[in-house]
Amino acid sequence: MRIKLAQKLHAALERRFPERRLFLRSDTETRFIRLHPSTQLIAWSGATLVVGWTITSTAILLMDSIGSGNFRAQAQRDQMIYEERLNALSSERDLRAAEAAAAQDRFSTALAQISTMQSELLASEDRRREMETGLEVVQAALRRTMIERETARDAAEEMTVAMAEGGALPGGADAASVEGTLDILSGALADTAQERDRIAEDAELAFEQANEMQLELRLMTERNDEIFRQLEEAMTVSVEPLGDMFRAAGMDPDAMLKKVRKGYSGVGGPLTPIQFSTMGAHAGHADENAARANALLGKMDEINLYRIAASKAPFAQPVKSSFRFTSGFGQRWGRLHAGTDFAAPIGTPIYSTADGVVVSAGWASGYGRLIKIQHEFGIETRYAHLNKISVKVGQRVSRGERIGDMGNSGRSTGPHLHYEVRVGGTPVNPMTYIRAGQDVF
Repeated sequence: MRIKLAQKLHAALERRFPERRLFLRSDTETRFIRLHPSTQLIAWSGATLVVGWTITSTAILLMDSIGSGNFRAQAQRDQMIYEERLNALSSERDLRAAEAAAAQDRFSTALAQISTMQSELLASEDRRREMETGLEVVQAALRRTMIERETARDAAEEMTVAMAEGGALPGGADAASVEGTLDILSGALADTAQERDRIAEDAELAFEQANEMQLELRLMTERNDEIFRQLEEAMTVSVEPLGDMFRAAGMDPDAMLKKVRKGYSGVGGPLTPIQFSTMGAHAGHADENAARANALLGKMDEINLYRIAASKAPFAQPVKSSFRFTSGFGQRWGRLHAGTDFAAPIGTPIYSTADGVVVSAGWASGYGRLIKIQHEFGIETRYAHLNKISVKVGQRVSRGERIGDMGNSGRSTGPHLHYEVRVGGTPVNPMTYIRAGQDVF
């Protein structure tokens, strides 16, 4: 059976690959090499494999070259988009900083204007009281003069009547003394009339000045209210986005501000409330101005506390150069991927995302070279698969400070940074903080 099968196989090979002879001729003799069908089959199979392998390898190289070109083009487009986003964020941040500086300047100017207006109001109030006192004195003198004039006029009429009747003058006075008395009374009446006219003119001028001061006081009050309104609007626009940023990150702004205020150790301490004088008729208005000014100071103090808190929470990005997001937070391969991966070349600088203290800096199994930084509010950040570590345990770092270089250490499939945020030891999505910070800074 085997012999027949071998014979049939040999016959098939003979038909497809008939036996051939390769003659080798020299000057003295002629030799030949016999090529059996099996030998030809082996040679043909080997040549086919070589040609197929060559075609396959060439196709793979061409496909890889095309794919690499597309990948580089996509990476360049991603880089351009990211750089445009960074430029936009930088411009927006500069604009917000300029607005904050302008608001600070307007607030300082307003405080100076308020102080000046307060001084002018107090001086106006003093002048008004002095004028009221002067008016009372003038009115008393005018009343006294009018009484004296009426008394003198009655006495003159009595003397005139007595002289006309030829009777005895009051007091037994003679004609010469009566004429002298009349001359004195006439002069006194003329002086009294002049004094009355002068006092009336002074009173009218005083009333005009009082009306002008009242108009000036009303204009100053209206201007003061407008300045306060603009400052209050600017403070509201500045404070609300900061609170929204912390709420978007899952943090309670009130509890956070309370904790920051409790541990505040800045130069100068909290802003001191303004105290206005309560003297004069406008003490109630001064109290209202003091309340509004102190409310603005409270808003400024709140902004300062938000600034301190923002530097202690990881709202910044750990990579500032061009990068690609290769893996996000969530389930991957049946287990939790507890961070976000940023892919970039080896040696790309890595930065701290918030103020804190380095609690670990070294090799950590699958993490490779790992840095752990402890921040306020029970937050910890981790930076894994590094190529180089530039900080030491116990070192205090600031937001934006370079702490190492990107690498491929530990269990890693390529150069990238594995970035984690943990709150109370529990992993949370780092992009929650990064996106919340991008909406404000």
